[in-house]
Amino acid sequence: MTLAESPTIILPIPAATIAAQASVGDRGVRATEFSAYVARPEGPPRGALVVIHEIWGLVEHITGIADRFAAEGYLVIAPDLLSSIGISEQVGLEAYAIMNSPDESVRSNGQPLLRAAFASLNVPEFGAWALAALGSSVDYLAEQPGIDGRIAVTGFCFGGGYSFTLAAADPRIRAAVPFYGVPPETATISTIEGAVLAFYGETDTRLIDSLPEVTAAMQAAGVDFTAKIYENAGHAFFNDTSALMYRADAAVDSWQRTLAFLETAIKA
Repeated sequence: MTLAESPTIILPIPAATIAAQASVGDRGVRATEFSAYVARPEGPPRGALVVIHEIWGLVEHITGIADRFAAEGYLVIAPDLLSSIGISEQVGLEAYAIMNSPDESVRSNGQPLLRAAFASLNVPEFGAWALAALGSSVDYLAEQPGIDGRIAVTGFCFGGGYSFTLAAADPRIRAAVPFYGVPPETATISTIEGAVLAFYGETDTRLIDSLPEVTAAMQAAGVDFTAKIYENAGHAFFNDTSALMYRADAAVDSWQRTLAFLETAIKA
């Protein structure tokens, strides 16, 4: 399939979320709408997909992934969740450059900037706002011709965690593919209705150490959960813009597994 036009759209935040955010004062997110990148397949869609970006925001790496999924036949929406708190694409790229600099002094001296830029991510009000934006993204996909409820989610790092969260919060999600994402609270795992395929790098110890507990909770809840761990890979192994973290073999294999999984998991 060839890739059709991929415009940027603006979607609203639900009024109830706006009211709740206003009620908490400075901790609330002020944005009443958000932008999203939409990638469309050339022909009838085989399904729809929410693609959630890394902590660096909606950068070209993520829109490129959306385009790749569209080329495989999926209607894709990639919402921008971080511009609402001041992390634009430019800010995200600058933060990414600091964190991935080969110069240790650059990484060290940039820590205050990074902490200030990402501080708002740690407040519950941002999480509530982001989940509302993701729900609006699913609303958009559900309304598009030819989707017929065939909706999945995938994401990377920050987006991997929110892929779990969206799957637990929205029963319309038939399949979730989190890449090295922090799982949801154990109490919410039982609300996941779709199948989950999760990818990890074996040296990403924080997530690997918690994986047995996550797997047990998924099994106890009756969730169709599969975890794939890649040897000699760590966090962000799929990100081909990082010379330090990218692992081509793991990235290629996980992409092929994702396509095969989606083909089966979101069929009507």
